[in-house]
Amino acid sequence: MKKLVQTLRNIWTIEELRNKIIVTLALVLTYRIGTQIVLPGIDPAKIEAAQASAQSNGGLLGIFDMFAGGAFSQASILALGIMPYISASIFMQLMTILVPQLQKVQKEGDSGRKKINQWTRYLTVIVTAFQAGAYVAYLNSPGYAEAIIPAYAPYFWFSTVITLTAGTMFVMWLGEKIQDKGLGNGTSIIIMVGILARLPQSLIQEFSAKGERAGGGLLIFLIEIAILIAVILGLIVLVQGVRKIPVNYAKQIIGNRQFGGARQFLPIKVNSAGVMPIIFAQAIMFLPTLVSFTNLDSAQGIVKIFNDHSNTWYMVVYSVMVIGFTFLYTALIFNPKQIAEDLKRNNGFIPGVKPGQPTADYIGSVMDKITLPGAIFLALVGIMPGFAQRLGVTQGFSTFFGGTSLLIMVGVVLDTLQQIETYLLMRQYDGLMKSGRVQGRQTVSTTTI
Repeated sequence: MKKLVQTLRNIWTIEELRNKIIVTLALVLTYRIGTQIVLPGIDPAKIEAAQASAQSNGGLLGIFDMFAGGAFSQASILALGIMPYISASIFMQLMTILVPQLQKVQKEGDSGRKKINQWTRYLTVIVTAFQAGAYVAYLNSPGYAEAIIPAYAPYFWFSTVITLTAGTMFVMWLGEKIQDKGLGNGTSIIIMVGILARLPQSLIQEFSAKGERAGGGLLIFLIEIAILIAVILGLIVLVQGVRKIPVNYAKQIIGNRQFGGARQFLPIKVNSAGVMPIIFAQAIMFLPTLVSFTNLDSAQGIVKIFNDHSNTWYMVVYSVMVIGFTFLYTALIFNPKQIAEDLKRNNGFIPGVKPGQPTADYIGSVMDKITLPGAIFLALVGIMPGFAQRLGVTQGFSTFFGGTSLLIMVGVVLDTLQQIETYLLMRQYDGLMKSGRVQGRQTVSTTTI
């Protein structure tokens, strides 16, 4: 406890770090206030009834509501949150890998990155406008339709699209300000805050549900908390786990000085794809549920399977898709040939492996070997909420046992702690831990989230 108090005092005494923390908290508070403001034309008194009747707890709509901190189901002016920007960023990231012209722009340095960021913003506006139109159709579905004020109905579509687009751009601006003047990755911080906003209510619901059970309901709740902590610890190992490949650099003598000759390590992430395979798998798994919008009675069985996260077939198909997307996305973002060329250019080599193509083949084989267990563990994390739900955990609290929400929270917390520790070490203070150093995702991960 004394060590914790001293660490907090050290953090507060660093003026720059203190200002960044205050700015981050202020911008996050602004975002949370915006999520409570209802769209124009919506009767706030009928929102709670609309939320109770709306079916947005599963599938892609559930992801939207989770990332938006409940603003999606509350018909808030920030209902779309940061998701359109994430979609545009993922698309641009994939395009920079697949399109050679965009690769050249990205390699131009700061000017190239500014161009890519500007194109991402333009694409965000387009994506937000389309999603806002779909959200208006969602609000006109049974449940929310009763909350729309009849006198405002003729103007509702136009005003809602404009408001939601402006709201998403405002959230994107908040994320950029957190990135520039605050602490941590702005987009990730906003997503994490939205996810954590649902934790207190989910805990209360789970505690109430277990309290009503006879025969050790409180003990079961404590066991669930212990299992959740164990899952978080395992996820930290997954996020931080690396395979270090030894790399030697040839000695060079220029004049009376010697350069190179050092032995370093090339860190290969166990989970280089991050949270992206789970997001892709969830989006694909949501597509069969679109059949529910038709009147095809023969498709009810498919809809029932793919709309139930605790269904055995859903978890099997979902696991296979997560493993497949892990290998696919890792192959897109990880280029062994480029790494081998960089090592050769800098007079580096892996002991016992010839430079050039043999080095690329060796790095690729190592990557394949460590990606398989990482993909299996990632798939297990993805289906953990389904197992928790089948074991009697409430649906809201089960989402914190794995999946996208837990991966994002663990990764963002590690990144933020890494930045704080960097400031402490720069000021000759002790780190956050007595042994070892906090490692985030940013050092070796290129994922948007």
